Amino acid sequence: MKKIFNIIVCFSFLALLVSCEEELDLTNPTALSLEELLQTDNGFELLANGILDAYQKVPANEFLLIELRTDNSRANSANGNLPDISAYNVDPNNGDVATYYSNNMAAIKHANTIIDNRFLAPASQQYTVGEAYFMRALCHFNLVRAYKNVPFVDKVLDINEDEARDYPQLPEAEVYEKIIDDFRTSIAYLNGVEQNRYRPSEGAAICLAAKAYLSQPNPNYSEAELLLASVVENNGSYNYDLLFTEREDAENFDEDPTVITDAEYNANLVIDFGHIFGNAISDGFTDGVLDGSWSNNPGLELNDEVVFSIAYDLVSSDNYVTSDSGLDDQVETDSESHSFAMTLQGGSNGVNLATIDLLEIMNPDLQPVRFYASINPLDYGAFTSDNTVDVFNTKFPTDGEIGDNDWIVLRYADVLLLYSEAILAGADSTTDTRALNAFNQVRLRAGQEEVVNLTKQELLDERRVEFLYENQRLYDLIRFGEADNVLQAFSDQNSLFYTSGKKYLPFPQREIDNFPGLYNQNPGY
Repeated sequence: MKKIFNIIVCFSFLALLVSCEEELDLTNPTALSLEELLQTDNGFELLANGILDAYQKVPANEFLLIELRTDNSRANSANGNLPDISAYNVDPNNGDVATYYSNNMAAIKHANTIIDNRFLAPASQQYTVGEAYFMRALCHFNLVRAYKNVPFVDKVLDINEDEARDYPQLPEAEVYEKIIDDFRTSIAYLNGVEQNRYRPSEGAAICLAAKAYLSQPNPNYSEAELLLASVVENNGSYNYDLLFTEREDAENFDEDPTVITDAEYNANLVIDFGHIFGNAISDGFTDGVLDGSWSNNPGLELNDEVVFSIAYDLVSSDNYVTSDSGLDDQVETDSESHSFAMTLQGGSNGVNLATIDLLEIMNPDLQPVRFYASINPLDYGAFTSDNTVDVFNTKFPTDGEIGDNDWIVLRYADVLLLYSEAILAGADSTTDTRALNAFNQVRLRAGQEEVVNLTKQELLDERRVEFLYENQRLYDLIRFGEADNVLQAFSDQNSLFYTSGKKYLPFPQREIDNFPGLYNQNPGY
């Protein structure tokens, strides 16, 4: 087990603007000031752990704000203001809207602490500067996609000097330029650094820079293609690959060891797909399908498909701890879930309910692999006989609010499909063999037939089922220019309140009130 550190952070936005000298509390009872910390042998390492510690809070409500506002998921009418979020009726005073913003800003502040002091970092800890640039870019990437026009904060702000007023909202395109610049800077610092899938890496920075190029208002397909090609065409050197079992290596589940049926092979692929997320299935194969139940297995979570993930653990993390760990108890470190709402038990709160629109395409016939690793088949079976039955996600089977499923920020399937997207370059279709090869790798792992002509719609549809409940659908629709078409039709069909401006969240009213005259509310709110 790696060293465990405890870094207590404050998440209110006002606190983000203050120097962090009083906020660091390490594993010994004596708190160190920033100046003292920077003079220790591993001070920058501790500060880098603090960024990751702060980021553990970010995915805690992301599902509610992103996936819940798509045609994939809904909330029931008994669950507070979540049905309003699901209906595109988000209030600027909503607590989740404000918390998601401030949690990202908290991690940005910790990243800026390192960047502001980067010239003091010893040679052995230069990688932490790369991690700081990476995390600052990632958090701003979260913010610009969620809120559109946001400040880009590139230093630790001192509220006593009212420095926040030097950081107004910037046009979306300008924010993306700065994000891409940060990712590119991190690539240089992280070059040659030993890979750790729980920490920022050169490969992750390259791929996320490409994703930012594709996500900006005027996508730069050529730059994204070059970056993604450098990874896809050399994936072996990065140790990235899909979890995929060839048919000749598949396990035989019945009494005839000489034949692997299609159903048996698909069952092998279901297991592969579950393993991506660190999930194992209990024994059982009946009538051609697996009939066991999923549970988290931490031993499976660090696999070749994961490019970068955030660790959560019921006992202790391999890298860093949560902000609410106590100095007197270094065992209960990562006792929080990335998002309780999207776990197996989230259904008890009436969240993570699949829409009827989703279940028309996510079913055992159309998705013989991804269905069984993503959707509860017992719920679905009841739904087919009574379409008022709720169907829940099983991709994150953690039981209860304290969870141990890691949160995967980026995985190799995403890299492959982004590569196809970059080659497609906004066209309606392509027969480019590189795009087809990347796309078909994901298709074959899902038990689907290969395509010989890839269309834009096929790519968007594939992403929907591959990344179900991974908070990608909304951003995919925006990036493909289809958000208004798809979400307006979905809203009309279900009597919801979508309008074009509501593909973005309202800018938190709390931030507007804290700095009168500095920020403007987003259109539609």
